[in-house]
Amino acid sequence: MSEISALPGEIARWLGSQEALSGIRFTTEYPAGRKSVPLTYTIVSVGIDSVTITDTFVENNEGVLEKDEYCRDALIKIRLGVHAPFSAGGEACYEAFTDVIDTLTFASDLEIVESGAGGVTADRDTDAFVLFAWIQVRANLCPAASCSVRFASFMNKDLLCGSHITDTDIHLSDAQIEYLSEPAVTGSYFGTGSAARTFTTGFAPRAVFVAAQGMPPCVYDASTDEMRVYSALACAQGDTPGLSVTANGFTLNSSARLNDAGRDYFYIVFK
Repeated sequence: MSEISALPGEIARWLGSQEALSGIRFTTEYPAGRKSVPLTYTIVSVGIDSVTITDTFVENNEGVLEKDEYCRDALIKIRLGVHAPFSAGGEACYEAFTDVIDTLTFASDLEIVESGAGGVTADRDTDAFVLFAWIQVRANLCPAASCSVRFASFMNKDLLCGSHITDTDIHLSDAQIEYLSEPAVTGSYFGTGSAARTFTTGFAPRAVFVAAQGMPPCVYDASTDEMRVYSALACAQGDTPGLSVTANGFTLNSSARLNDAGRDYFYIVFK
């Protein structure tokens, strides 16, 4: 999975963004190129030993474990290489390691299962003390609320539930969710008397309905032998006189009484 292969970089970026770790530089590997000698700041290289993603099982009313198709468990073993300047002493390696654990514990939603470290050694090539350590973390996440939400750490829901989230047969896309939350836009306007008038909605309407407040759809005026039309409907497939849809809204024209001066109107625009 691409999300897993990108994890070391995500971990390094997330740890590097934490204020409590501002005095440490994080990288995905200890650079093989030229380095400042002696080392003047602490560097922590980040790698992944293993990632195990499994289905979540929950206990039903009879006490039997059943597979939860919506959730996943992840167990991740993070490998750390701590490089501290000689001038800071070997204790600085353990301090940096402890700071990383504290940050993961209190600033993330991950559960630290185990952690450990070896002994501090000296690297004469860079005049640095070196400590190799590891941290095993566990995460459980369900995509119920919102598929795009990252929880407070370097991991996201795509990593844990990717195949489930991207199954469009059982999940709505972001565009579908947005449409269902507001499938239509309503509004009103005051007639100006002009022969033509355009309204912008910011999207191409599927259909538009416009009508005069408190008026029937049409009224026959016997004195002028005129049928006055006070409502109209339009969509991409066709329209009634006085109204047409545009690429980002709708337009009124004088074929119907949809903009009489001093009259109130309302509209419904379907996305």
